[in-house]
Amino acid sequence: MRLRVALLNASHDPVDTRRNFRREVDANLVEYHVVEGEFPETFAFDACLVTGSRSSVYWDDPWIDELEEWVGEAIDRGLPALGVCFGHQLLADVLGGQVGPMGEYELGYRTVQCREDSTLFAGIGSECTAFMTHSDHVAQLPPGATLLAANDYGIHGFRKAGVFGVQFHPEYDTDTAAKITRGKEAVSEERRARVLADIEPDTYAAACQTKALFDNFTGYVRTQRSPRSTADD
Repeated sequence: MRLRVALLNASHDPVDTRRNFRREVDANLVEYHVVEGEFPETFAFDACLVTGSRSSVYWDDPWIDELEEWVGEAIDRGLPALGVCFGHQLLADVLGGQVGPMGEYELGYRTVQCREDSTLFAGIGSECTAFMTHSDHVAQLPPGATLLAANDYGIHGFRKAGVFGVQFHPEYDTDTAAKITRGKEAVSEERRARVLADIEPDTYAAACQTKALFDNFTGYVRTQRSPRSTADD
């Protein structure tokens, strides 16, 4: 039986986000465009997934507060969760971590050191290439969380019980990466040109290795449906 996962789409322009996650996640995704105030009226899902957003977790927007409230209750009920970029930061914040601005952008394909013996990064290796686009970060992990990935900019992955987060974007295709890069007007034109030049088949192929974490997450969720589960970090 296919998993039923709540896709909490926090993108202000949700079309690309919808396409990317529906392509990569092997589950029935029930989508809610949370920016527009769409939220599940139930917790009858196998898991939830919080996407990226151009918003910041610490902004005083009602939909962000409502999202944190729903996700917090879902976690309390034992629902596994995966967050990407903004979603990673929001899950960390809900669990008691600290999120704040970096004062700069991390943008483009970059290298991340991964905990390859972890549930989320199994089979990916100790180092991977991933696409980044963020100016906020998880400055401090939630109490009791395990660091799963990092680079010179800081935390790129964590786990606490059944909650997982990654700062980078394993779901991106090259069209999305290029579109996002062109729109980063806060970044110099010269830097954007360098990032765009690096969005080519070989680099994308290397970054596709990180897409395995979606199967790793859904595999973990399936183990939680079994009373014989013994999954660890």
